[in-house]
Amino acid sequence: MVSNFQKAKRILQTSGSNKNAHIEFVNGCCYGRDNREFGTYSKYCGQKFWEFISGDPNLYEELIEPLEHSAKQRSDEFKREYEKTFCRLVSEFRAANLAKEDGTINWRKLVQFASKAVP
Repeated sequence: MVSNFQKAKRILQTSGSNKNAHIEFVNGCCYGRDNREFGTYSKYCGQKFWEFISGDPNLYEELIEPLEHSAKQRSDEFKREYEKTFCRLVSEFRAANLAKEDGTINWRKLVQFASKAVP
């Protein structure tokens, strides 16, 4: 990463377009607290990162609400798909007669179903 920052700085300096521009390299992390200066670059995490890119010291908290809403939607979708897949697999399992009459797994049939050589 440091070599990439140094290379980018050389390219920007030799391009001639912004010779007097201030160049600051930042390793940004969406969460955490590991904020340090490394000479070549700065590492901003969590609140400091979100404030650096937005100017808003509270953005890191404001992002939570839409993320929480999106996560809930995805969770609900996942549960629906999981239930559908589970029901389909149980149905296929029963259709292949891999359960005994008492509902327990017929292990011999299951092993044959999954592993027996096909002629």
